[in-house]
Amino acid sequence: MSHYFITGATGAIGSSLVPVLLQQPTSELTLLLRAETADKLTERLEELYRFWGIGSSDQAARQRIRALRGDVTLPEFGLTAHEYQALCAACTHIIHAAGNVRMNLPIEQARRSSVDSAKHVVALAHAAPKLEKIEFVSTVGVGGRTYRQVPEEWLTDRRDFHNTYEQAKAEAEELVRGEAERGLPVTVHRPSMVVGESASGRIIHFQVFYHLCEFLSGQRTRGLSPRFGGTRLDVVPADYVAKTIAWSSQTSASGGLILHSCSGPALAVALVPLRERVRAAFSRAGRDLPRMIELPTPLFKAIVAGVSVFMPTELRRAVRTLPVFLDYLATEQTFINQRTQELLAAAQLPVPHPDRYLDKVLDYYLERSR
Repeated sequence: MSHYFITGATGAIGSSLVPVLLQQPTSELTLLLRAETADKLTERLEELYRFWGIGSSDQAARQRIRALRGDVTLPEFGLTAHEYQALCAACTHIIHAAGNVRMNLPIEQARRSSVDSAKHVVALAHAAPKLEKIEFVSTVGVGGRTYRQVPEEWLTDRRDFHNTYEQAKAEAEELVRGEAERGLPVTVHRPSMVVGESASGRIIHFQVFYHLCEFLSGQRTRGLSPRFGGTRLDVVPADYVAKTIAWSSQTSASGGLILHSCSGPALAVALVPLRERVRAAFSRAGRDLPRMIELPTPLFKAIVAGVSVFMPTELRRAVRTLPVFLDYLATEQTFINQRTQELLAAAQLPVPHPDRYLDKVLDYYLERSR
């Protein structure tokens, strides 16, 4: 019997992961969910059941899932002493997928989300006598600005980052590296930009990629666009990341390793063709798109900043996040995934080609954002 403790079940990766783990007939899952009251906890769990298609009549699946009301940033996750002791006694696997993906948080807030939560996960690992494995979800962004090619290994040198999200994740990885060197059975997973599931485009929340697509469409900038040149974007479907994590949790072969759940240099999508794919999908959905006008990036920033003063409040807030995206996209960076792919070949988990899922991802978004 495997007893998984999972953080981040309401996120893009965690919500895709739970159905995969339920396919293992001997697995039981404990989910840590944030909720103000016990009633709110029940509501959140029911929302997840609906997303997973687990109806009230499916008691076999529901009996294998338990939700605890807590907070990953708090010591012992804010659980009662009884809850925490029971969790320690039962836990055989930890999957830490929780994280705040906002890129412009003050650094101390970003550290609470990433570094403090990592400390509490490590504390649980040391207190769980039956523990077999930890899957720790990080990001390829830990390479920051320093690496043109981010390798599948621990990064120990000083480096600059695009934003506080990357910095805090890198600091959390450093903490985990020390524990791994002392023998903690942990695998670090670095996904790239996560999008909807490959077969359906489905995703629980629309996050970074979808905001970027709104800008690529030209709607939010009145058709103005910076010149992207040869910049490429590495995206990966949520179900691929979930299947990789689930596989890794059941093998010692990945222990102590860094796995890059990403498209890699061969399949990263060039931004100009991606923009045309986005605009085609928006047009199919009936969106009225302006003609695109490409400008040098400094001029584009200046014009958009000036024009945003006259935009509606909601659109103005969205446009003000654009510098975060532009800074991220300004670095022509790739993420090496050769070793990960070799390791996953035996599990028959090849990374999906973006041509197979991008239109599904965009159509799913557009059907639900009218």
